[in-house]
Amino acid sequence: MTLWLIGPNQTRHRLIDRFAPTFYVSGPDAALRRLREAIARQPHALACRAAERMDLWEQRARPVLEIEVAHPSEYASWTRWARQFDISLRMYNSDLMLAPLYCWQRGVFPLARVEVEADGEGRVLALECRDTEWAIDYELPPLEILRVRLGGLKGIDPRHGAPLGQRAALEIEVGGRQFELDEAGEPAAVAFQHLLARHDPDLILSDWGDATILPRLREQAARLRLPLALNRDPSAEVRESRARSYMSYGRILFKNSATTLFGRLHVDTQNSFIADKCDLSGLWELARITKLPVQYCARTSTGTGISYMQMELAWRDGVLIPEQKAEPEDPKPPDELLVADRGGLVFTPKIGFHANVAELDFVSEYPSIMARFNISPETIDCPCCPDAPRVPELGYRVCQKRRGITSRVVERLIAKRTELKKLRSADAEKTQRHKLQRDALKWLLVCCFGYTGYKNARFGKIEAHEAINAVARETLLVAKEIAEDRGYEILHALVDSLYVQKAGAVRADYEALNEEIAARTRLPLAIEAIYRYVVFLPSRQFEDVPVPNRFFAVAEDGALKVRGLELRRHDTPPLVARMQREALEILAEARDFPGYLAKLEEAREVLCRSVESVADGSVAIEDLIVSKRLTRDPREYRKANQTAIAAQQLFGSGVRLRPGQTVEYIITDSGNRVPNDRVRAYALWDGWFGYDRRKYTEMLHDAFEPLDLARRQEVSSRVRET
Repeated sequence: MTLWLIGPNQTRHRLIDRFAPTFYVSGPDAALRRLREAIARQPHALACRAAERMDLWEQRARPVLEIEVAHPSEYASWTRWARQFDISLRMYNSDLMLAPLYCWQRGVFPLARVEVEADGEGRVLALECRDTEWAIDYELPPLEILRVRLGGLKGIDPRHGAPLGQRAALEIEVGGRQFELDEAGEPAAVAFQHLLARHDPDLILSDWGDATILPRLREQAARLRLPLALNRDPSAEVRESRARSYMSYGRILFKNSATTLFGRLHVDTQNSFIADKCDLSGLWELARITKLPVQYCARTSTGTGISYMQMELAWRDGVLIPEQKAEPEDPKPPDELLVADRGGLVFTPKIGFHANVAELDFVSEYPSIMARFNISPETIDCPCCPDAPRVPELGYRVCQKRRGITSRVVERLIAKRTELKKLRSADAEKTQRHKLQRDALKWLLVCCFGYTGYKNARFGKIEAHEAINAVARETLLVAKEIAEDRGYEILHALVDSLYVQKAGAVRADYEALNEEIAARTRLPLAIEAIYRYVVFLPSRQFEDVPVPNRFFAVAEDGALKVRGLELRRHDTPPLVARMQREALEILAEARDFPGYLAKLEEAREVLCRSVESVADGSVAIEDLIVSKRLTRDPREYRKANQTAIAAQQLFGSGVRLRPGQTVEYIITDSGNRVPNDRVRAYALWDGWFGYDRRKYTEMLHDAFEPLDLARRQEVSSRVRET
């Protein structure tokens, strides 16, 4: 295994550490004997021995053949060979990533402080970790960072092309200086190689580097026959993975290709969920906790991180890790399935304006349920506890004799996140870092519940998923009953939170209610906020039909909480989103309903200014961009909707598009009888097309309508009273 370390004097060291990964095989005795005989004929590549390891589901030791691979680079080929040797054999620990497996064996993790002894040829003689992944405040290595992006709008995929007149120069920041590489100077690859050699960065942080910038630089360097040292490690080659489209929770998504380096790191913020949401501080936290390689951690889902944390715990317990999900769903009659196959509980909101409202939120409720009640796939209906307490509604038993793997994983994550929440610092930079660390842990906790029922989860079981939902529903009912018994009105309840109101109630009253519910449910509950007011909105189609997640609220300190409005949608043009946000910020100054009505007229001026900018043409064309995700290949669309038209325009200009990718376009004439004239792909934009003033004005009015709803409801109420 190749290690890269930064020494105390900031020197970079490349070391080699011997590492022999192991996998296990079980099956009929005769098949295992033949496999062992075949391995004996490979004495320098493999070593094997009889062993026993724990089967998680059967809770007993299983006899297995333990096979050690001498050369890690051959691990995948030898596991494939064993898999094909006899179809009656079952494989365990055989498809794990080598980097985290090495970390488990050596007790280290990415970005950890370590003490190393090595010989003169760079071979590791001794390695000790002087750090823990559960540390709250930890020192990060002093990384030299080179930032690179293409000029133009940040969120627009450069592979789609650039509108007429827009530059696409390469912008680089390194060593406190900024550089711009364009076609007027020397080739970008030459200058980029010069900066690499001069600064030798540890991290290349890019926007669109995976699929565009680095591949283009490599192509240019190849044409010029220029050695481009993207890798710091001369013995390795730059690795490029392929892009792919896939389905997740009923949505088609797109995963871009990845350019992975060796000896230095490359993180593309446009191809990294966690780096986009939690910046580098969140990425470092996730890499340390999950023990996944930084570059892989940046590009994979947080669910993969949870999965590897579970597998590490299983590995340390001596539990066999199956290649695929090994526990199918228990058969159920239809009536049981109807009860079990339900999600969280929702009480529809009371439409309208409500003052002095408290939001009580169960803190990380689903992970807390797993930790508090020991709900884990292997603890549901265990054979060792026939008299264990039953899960509400479902009657499932939960093991009382051993802690579940999932329960133990989330328990530590909750504990660390809780500690981070308690920290207070006068240093703004440190405070922000702690927040980003918390956010990264939150994303891990968010997905751990879903993974209990995920069809491909190694340690998943749908009954655990159902049990967690059942406990959550019972918890919300108990909380509702307590609140109503104390004279509070439940305005809305959504899975893990309640919106409660009581005339004359102050913070101390809400805190007393919060403490009582937490004590009765045995789950952590917090006052998320006390709002000056909340406006619950109806569905877009019917003004008298409430919907669970469409509202806006203003906290005591003036902070806004918005759900289900245009500014929260990724396909809303920036002009519309900005107008709505500015109007809401004005409304946030109100403290009661009369104040709201007064501020509404001031907010209407924001709408008028935006409408005027559309009418007189002063609006920037970038503020009119609509972004939509493709649900299929451009050639497979049968109806000429706006997304299909823009995608087909790009396809016709030579841009290859895949389902799940995003296209950007300007609405030029939405009612035109010729489909191709209704919209124009932003990458093909030229000023003579113009834009649809009527349509954009309509979108602005539609975005303002929810803010005006409270006034219209008050008028309707007075009419009904009359």
